[in-house]
Amino acid sequence: MSQKQRITYDSELDALVACGEAAEPIRGPLSISSEDFFHRFSSGQMEDTVEFVEWSNAYRHFLSLRGIIEKQVCHAG
Repeated sequence: MSQKQRITYDSELDALVACGEAAEPIRGPLSISSEDFFHRFSSGQMEDTVEFVEWSNAYRHFLSLRGIIEKQVCHAG
């Protein structure tokens, strides 16, 4: 069983970029966007493979980070 690493980033933006990069190796062969994948996966239209679960988790993290960054930008203006 492999252990998950805990990675620390200097900013939410760095973490957001890393989430996007983490999905690329899985997304590439499928030729669908993460948004499309997430909708299909969440509605049960795709298998629960390890790769898809990891992609789903990365996309959820991406959405959470994007929300944090959007709030920071709105409050800065």
